[in-house]
Amino acid sequence: MTTGAPDIVDVITMQLIGPDESVMPVLAELSYRVCDPYTVRAVFTGSHTMSTWLLGRELIAQGLEADQDSCAGTGDVQVWRDEDRSYVLISLNGVEGNALLAAPAEPLERFITKTEALVPFGNESDQMDPEISALIAALLTA
Repeated sequence: MTTGAPDIVDVITMQLIGPDESVMPVLAELSYRVCDPYTVRAVFTGSHTMSTWLLGRELIAQGLEADQDSCAGTGDVQVWRDEDRSYVLISLNGVEGNALLAAPAEPLERFITKTEALVPFGNESDQMDPEISALIAALLTA
């Protein structure tokens, strides 16, 4: 995978919702690389911890339109609109535990719109062809 600066980076303040419904602020740094067009890297930073997740760009986009009864995602990550449509809920389930985050919808929508301006949905594989060709060439010359 190509390294280097992401093409888009946005920081969004989210709320971590505890099991007792307590709320704690969390910063989420979302980054997107055209050379990895299916993936959004999310680094969540709280007062005492940091966690990095790779999220499907399409999953986030679908979650912006979903509700709790038909949330986007069936695995470790699920995304849906809250009853208060100005928020999106993101459920993360991993080895280290589970987290439920509430994010303001507008900055997430703006982030997805910026990624789509770079790589429209459905055109992701076009961006992968040069990366795959370079990998094959590197393997053949090794």
